[in-house]
Amino acid sequence: MQIKSFEDLDCWKACVEVRRYISELIKKFPPSEKYDLVDNMKRAAHSTTRNIAEGYGRFHFKENSQFCRISRGSLFELIDDLITSKDEFLITEQEYAEGRVKIDKALGILNGYINYLNRANKEKVTVNN
Repeated sequence: MQIKSFEDLDCWKACVEVRRYISELIKKFPPSEKYDLVDNMKRAAHSTTRNIAEGYGRFHFKENSQFCRISRGSLFELIDDLITSKDEFLITEQEYAEGRVKIDKALGILNGYINYLNRANKEKVTVNN
């Protein structure tokens, strides 16, 4: 498959799954969390896909890789938020586990893409053509 858009990237698709899961999960949080966990989780989840898209649009391996590393950081931030949510009894063990599976999958795919970008940068191959 030829990559014509960031929407074709498996790492972006996996992060969309994470974003959608988090979006549904935080809907049941109490209003008292609106400006803390809910807001933070929403921003971090959106950051995962936004940074992949922005990096892709840079057309340079090094910049693309940097934005993907930011996306990866947001995924780790979501892991911490899920742990906090579980510890504060806002989500169940099952919801936590399901979120972790989705995040771990996204991390694996994203790490593969980052490795590809780093190798391509060293080889100076043109990507987005």
